[in-house]
Amino acid sequence: VRLVESGGGLVQAGESLRLSCAATETIFSVTSRSWHRQAPGKQRELVAVVRASGNIDYADSVKGRFTISRDYAKNVVYLQMNSLKPEDTAVYYCNASPSDAYYDGPDAYWGQGTQVTVSS
Repeated sequence: VRLVESGGGLVQAGESLRLSCAATETIFSVTSRSWHRQAPGKQRELVAVVRASGNIDYADSVKGRFTISRDYAKNVVYLQMNSLKPEDTAVYYCNASPSDAYYDGPDAYWGQGTQVTVSS
């Protein structure tokens, strides 16, 4: 099983991007799908998570600007990013996990990462 991300790129502040994360096959053990990011010199952080229950959480820094959604039929998770800021610059990773709150377990899956760069 692989998670394949797409949609990153270079944009100016205030613009939008949509990231996609497609799973190559259905992962029946997965209960949460999430996006994380890692900026240079910083630890990876959770950006947004959508759980099988439908519950969604966002990092405070992206609330009101980012939207996570999940297409069960296509096995794809999206991250719509609006009003981008230079501080959103990072490598963005998608994750599929059998846990609602823990994303680094042995049964979790990670994408390869996609670069998002926001210029001022």
